[in-house]
Amino acid sequence: MSHKAVAEIALNESESRYEAFVGGELAGFAEYEIDDERIVFTHTEVADAFEGQGVAGQLARAALDDVRASGKYRVVPRCPYIKKWIDKHPDYQDLVHPH
Repeated sequence: MSHKAVAEIALNESESRYEAFVGGELAGFAEYEIDDERIVFTHTEVADAFEGQGVAGQLARAALDDVRASGKYRVVPRCPYIKKWIDKHPDYQDLVHPH
């Protein structure tokens, strides 16, 4: 049985990604590109040591909450994980950029 890790999420603008830290260690990240009024999530990755502990979900929620709070962008979920996460959480559908 896997336990849930509690991740601290930080925006690293110089690397164009949101980063998840567990116990001070980089556990995963969600990369993005900014295109005018759109933020395109391109790739999400979680380190093997933190797989199955809920890190990616915490990362997705925190990144999307930050996008919502900024009010600047609509989301283009090119990353399959972010797309799937939004599909499972309909209250985030309003962030998605209409194609």
